[in-house]
Formats: sequence, structure tokens, C-alpha cells
Amino acid sequence: MKACELICWLEKEYPSSAAENWDNVGLLVGDDQKETFHIFLALDLTDKVLEEAVACGADMILTHHPMIFSGMKKINTHDFTGRKVIRLIREDIPYYAMHTNYDILGMADLSAEYIGISKTSVLSVTEDGPEGVQGFGRVGDLPKEMSLGEYAGFVKDSLKLKDVRVYGDLDMPVKRAAICTGSGKSMIPDAMAAGADVYVTGDIDHHTGIDALQAGLAVIDAGHYGTEYIFMEAMKKRIQEVFGGLKVTCAKVQCPYTLLADM
Repeated sequence: MKACELICWLEKEYPSSAAENWDNVGLLVGDDQKETFHIFLALDLTDKVLEEAVACGADMILTHHPMIFSGMKKINTHDFTGRKVIRLIREDIPYYAMHTNYDILGMADLSAEYIGISKTSVLSVTEDGPEGVQGFGRVGDLPKEMSLGEYAGFVKDSLKLKDVRVYGDLDMPVKRAAICTGSGKSMIPDAMAAGADVYVTGDIDHHTGIDALQAGLAVIDAGHYGTEYIFMEAMKKRIQEVFGGLKVTCAKVQCPYTLLADM
């Protein structure tokens, strides 16, 4: 099949029009008429990921985060993004990104399932139209009341993480949780307004964490990568359901940082 056939399906399932205005999604590099047999999925298109995709024989790459966010006036080997663009063209590998459109239309419900919340509603509404309410994140009820420490452990295990950072008394009871994957500190007011006891997200800085806690909201920082790498397996499953003949490979799951603890 041609790359454009997969792209056409992606645009129907997760239309680019759903993405935020500042975002950059869709076919970013390459020829959509390329015959495609092997899709490579990743969260970010790093140099290491690109090498992995080329080594396994992929002929199209699909990521969550766009490699190109803003306009490029020069494409050359003096810049790491330029080098990747040149490599993609040289290898004849089309490159497609689906970021905030997938956050809204896929990642929100997916992440809610991972952290065990039910009776969910949209955390931060971006559209309220004929097709219903859409937006970032979800808020809902836990299966039962538990301590913050117990729930943080559950989140850590469910996402298969080595660590999470917790702002709050580990013994405090929690029964309603909110989540926004990636960097979700801007939605802390939404989580509070929705009555959440605890908010799961990533990229929480010191002042944001302690301020949220002072306002009565516990926070579990599971990391940007830790909350979003789930995109890969979910998208692999979805593509294979629709395009059974396509080979789909996911990038190796590897947290981008190393946590050094006391010996």
C-alpha cells in the first residue's frame, strides 16, 4: 500500500484539524506516494530512533511528538533537525506526526484506562459540538478509596515506571483522580475545579508542585515520557486491526533520563 492510504485513515481517525494551532502535525517529511510495508512508531524522532528505524528496514515513521515545531529557514547538516530531515529524504522514509490531535482523540481515554479511573469526563474542553465534548485529559473515580501512596504505587506499576514523584502526604485518602499526559501543569486549575483529589501528569516544577499541594491537590509526576510512551503500543494495535498486512515496529521503550539514587 502507499503511505497516503495510511495517512488518509489517520486523518479520518485523528484529524489534524483537532490539533492546537501552535502544533505541527501531519506529513512533515517525504513522499506520500511511497509504497509502504513497514511502519516504525516512536514517541520522539531522535537520532537513535532514526537509526533504529533504518536498521529494521522501516519505510515510514510515525511519532507522537513532531520533530519540526517551527519554521525552518535552512536545512543542512549543521543542525541536528536538518540532519534528520536530510537522512529521511536520503533513505526515502516518509515521516508523519500526530501530537495534540492524538492527545485529544486517543491519549486522553487511553491514559485514563492505564491509571484506573472510571466514569470519566473531559478535563480541559477544547470543543463542545455536535459530536460531543472533546479536549485534553480525563477526570474520574478510582475503583475504591486508597491512600495517596498506594495510588502512586499503582500508577507507577501500571505505566511500568521505575519512579514517580509525589507531592502530598502519602497517607492522605484519594478517591477521585485526573490525568493529562505529557506536560500538564496548566490544567491544574481544571483538575481542582473537577473535584480531583490527585492529579497525574508530567513535567511538574518545584513551585507548581508545592503550590498545587497548598491549594489542596496532590500531584503524581509520572514524567513526560512515562505518561506518553503508551502511544506506541496503542497505535500499533490500532493500525494492525485495520491494516493487517502492514508490519509495525515500536521503538525500544527507554526513559530518556537516568535516576541516580543513594547507594
